[in-house]
Amino acid sequence: MARETTTKMRWHKEGNVDDGVLRHSYDSITWKSFDAQHPTFSAELRNVRLGLASDGFQPYGNMSSNHSIWPVVLATYNLPPWDCMKNPYFIMTLLIPGPKCPGNDIDVYLQPLIKELQELWVGVETYDAHSRSSFFMCVAIMWTINDFPAYENLSGWSTKGKLACPCCHKDTQSTSLRSKLCYMGHRRFLPMDHPWQRSRTLFDGKVEMGVAPNPLTGDEALVQLQDLGNVSFGKGQKRKRDVHSNAYNWKKKSIFFQLPYWKSLMLRHNLDVMHIERNVSDNILSTVMNMVGKTKDTLKSRYDLMDLGIRQRLHPIEDGNNILLPAACYALSAEEKLKVCNFLANLKVPDAFSSNISRCVNVQEKKIHGLKCHDHHVLLQDIFLVAIRGFLPKEVCDLIIALGKFFKNIYSKCLTIEDLDIVEVEIPVILTKLQLVFPPAFFDVMVHFPIHLPSEAKLGGPAQYWNIYPIERYLRTLKSYVRNKNRPEGSIAEGYLAEESLTFCSRYLKNILTKFNKPTRNDDGSVSNDEIYIFKKSGQTKGASDDIRLSHDEFKQACMYVLQNCEEVSHFME
Repeated sequence: MARETTTKMRWHKEGNVDDGVLRHSYDSITWKSFDAQHPTFSAELRNVRLGLASDGFQPYGNMSSNHSIWPVVLATYNLPPWDCMKNPYFIMTLLIPGPKCPGNDIDVYLQPLIKELQELWVGVETYDAHSRSSFFMCVAIMWTINDFPAYENLSGWSTKGKLACPCCHKDTQSTSLRSKLCYMGHRRFLPMDHPWQRSRTLFDGKVEMGVAPNPLTGDEALVQLQDLGNVSFGKGQKRKRDVHSNAYNWKKKSIFFQLPYWKSLMLRHNLDVMHIERNVSDNILSTVMNMVGKTKDTLKSRYDLMDLGIRQRLHPIEDGNNILLPAACYALSAEEKLKVCNFLANLKVPDAFSSNISRCVNVQEKKIHGLKCHDHHVLLQDIFLVAIRGFLPKEVCDLIIALGKFFKNIYSKCLTIEDLDIVEVEIPVILTKLQLVFPPAFFDVMVHFPIHLPSEAKLGGPAQYWNIYPIERYLRTLKSYVRNKNRPEGSIAEGYLAEESLTFCSRYLKNILTKFNKPTRNDDGSVSNDEIYIFKKSGQTKGASDDIRLSHDEFKQACMYVLQNCEEVSHFME
């Protein structure tokens, strides 16, 4: 390891400022709790903290292919914020081959890695290039980073069915609708004396008597897993397991519990804030724009309202052979949808703010399609709030604006516990108000998850350290290594080794251009020092130039400007 890198590995202890602001994972509750429970580990500042990420991707350009490759990547949290979660510091420890995803059998592939992590927890002798001495380095996994399907594979808790929320676990509240399950148990997160707790007519006809559940600790999870029984891995035969009534939604005991410190972690698996925001934004956008096939305001959802006995004004009206759906306050008219599409199609944003969203807008058909996760990110937090203003009722606009503000707070690079306490109080009110506006089908499990994000931010620190955005970008880099489409895994392995070798060598090359000293994205070159100060230019010309002749008055004004503003001629005037 280069000397500069070993110096950076001390930043979390020597360079960070402990002033109560969450700027780094070092400031998080999970990190400090781990230090308190394992003082021997925390006493050596050079011991390494890692995050483990895994996700599948399709290695070909043809998205219809079912081939899925699953790399297992480690991120180093000792580094400063400007280097942490960057590609040169990711470590690809495993590459699980396709064509099928490992699913519940991922523990079989993780066994060699877990064995190495057990050895690293005890300690291995390592050379420190900064102090030029050897020491015993220990390594610990702080948490996993994954999307929601991979959450199930890594944690062992099934993310489907009535108990789909791993944070509410056995206390998950779900309601069976005509075609799906919805998760609307948000009133129990409100204060006990809140008037909505006793309201029957506004919600599902019941008084809310429950309280907000606490996340499972490691010991509590192990107690529940005792009743799971035996789980056999492999796809060659049908799995058999002894399922007890107290096993709840567990599918297996995660292999990470073989790590001696795993049960002591306060945050073992992170929720995927990127896809949570994406799904919330997609539900709002498709329902407000009434997109066929995607909107949550359907005939079945109106019958759901009738089954629950709420919001009679939106119940379907049967007129002979026809069924009429009353207009909802959250839906735009055809003319309003056209104006919103025109707004998005003609939108101009600053450089690097977002992709070209206008390419996803079909003005003639009044549709928005093909949006990526980051498109939903900027739409929900900034753009869509302006586009719908004046079209929807104030109470609906205020809810969407409040939801965008909530995600902007979660994504903030600097957080405080006090600010997160405020957000944690606000989000149950926002989600409960959404229940008063949108149909029950709107509330899938991804819309329920925002209620847990403030507590996860307290435990894990700013979202940039447990967000899957950098992991997805790294997967795109791995995908670019595929040259032989008949052997994509081999291409990725060879490309990764070549990239690692070049990265290692480039750390010792100071006088040539490398990825560590390359110019910034919008760099126009350095300013020449040979010119007079007031005539120096920091940019580059673009296009053809024209010669002009100054008038007598313009020439006098230019001379006066030089005399008054040019330091080089000031001593002549004296």
